[in-house]
Amino acid sequence: MLIIKNRKSRNFGFTLIELLIVITVLGILAVAVLSAINPIEMINRGRDTGSRSDAEQLLNAVERYYTSMGYYPWRTGAAVGSDAQAWTRIGVDPWDDGDVDVLDKLSGSAVGTAGTGELKASFISRITGSGYNFLWVWNNGEQGDSTYICFNGKSKSFQTEAFNRCEGTQGSIPADLPEGNVCDVTVTGAGSGQYLSCLP
Repeated sequence: MLIIKNRKSRNFGFTLIELLIVITVLGILAVAVLSAINPIEMINRGRDTGSRSDAEQLLNAVERYYTSMGYYPWRTGAAVGSDAQAWTRIGVDPWDDGDVDVLDKLSGSAVGTAGTGELKASFISRITGSGYNFLWVWNNGEQGDSTYICFNGKSKSFQTEAFNRCEGTQGSIPADLPEGNVCDVTVTGAGSGQYLSCLP
């Protein structure tokens, strides 16, 4: 004779203790991963990459203006002024041709002047904003000299790259860019001993 026992169906699941153990283990792993990747360094590196991209865009706009007009935007004409551009912090120091702002010329918003429309107003607002990592511009003014756009890197990787360039261990500072402008300088808000990253 076959005896069938009536068993209560049992729900299989996790107990509260098991869930707490799993959550604790996941928390420990999350802390280990975050400490390994250093999120602040990643954020700073992202900002520095943005600054480098903005410097490239501004430098390209200056070069396109030169190609189109035959003179740099800080001059009023091909026969007027010099190609030299003093060390200027964009958005803080005046950057003009003596009358018209260079950024207005590059954006085409300067009424009555030759503008190329190379830059958008939103780009100009961003790079001149008070919370932005400022850009500096320089041109020595001699035949064949380049225009440089520089910024102060916030991440360790950008700072190391700029330091190595200044020390000559990885590249070197070009002859038409004064080393005193970019190596071991004092930067407002960052203190002394800063090394600037420069393009080109």
